[in-house]
Amino acid sequence: MRVHVADHPLITHKLTVLRNRLTPSPVFRALTEELVTLLAYEATRGVRVEPVHIETPVTGTTGVTLSEPRPLVVPILRAGLGMLEGMVRLMPTAEVGFLGMVRDEETLQPTTYAERLPEDLSDRQCFVLDPMLATGGSLGTAIEFLFARGAVDVTAICVLAAPEGIAAVEKLTEGRDVTLVLGAIDERLNENGYIVPGLGDAGDRLYGTV
Repeated sequence: MRVHVADHPLITHKLTVLRNRLTPSPVFRALTEELVTLLAYEATRGVRVEPVHIETPVTGTTGVTLSEPRPLVVPILRAGLGMLEGMVRLMPTAEVGFLGMVRDEETLQPTTYAERLPEDLSDRQCFVLDPMLATGGSLGTAIEFLFARGAVDVTAICVLAAPEGIAAVEKLTEGRDVTLVLGAIDERLNENGYIVPGLGDAGDRLYGTV
């Protein structure tokens, strides 16, 4: 598993505002979209392309276009939805699927309650969106779900991660072609499974339910 931390000053700046408990939901949503677009540049460095001939106003030339089958972007509901616009702004022709997952707050174990994905993901590159990589259970389960459908490689984009979550995903996806692209790696998890210092519950802060 490859781990890439995108330590760009603009990413760090936006993360600082996201962490601030006084940041209102509309600003939180807008900054999340902007931050994900920055992370998506890093995450899509290996996206598959193929040559294509075009005519410019001056002459003919060869460029590239996204290869078929198109990449699949998979936000994990609900918090991953807040990242979707920032991702598809960069790759508007990508296909979008959805995975609904919830974490039991006592056992911290994930449960899949909904999915809307192609039945066959053979030869597909998949990009999973999940803002907080905390315990790693939800993200690791989601990645394995995609490989079970035939995906060939999966890149996960997370705003923040805890070391425990990274280790858990690596264990759950051992031997798979997996890349994590992160805005930052924080110190640890607390006793409730929240990232410290973190930014709280991303879903609640995105949708104003705190």
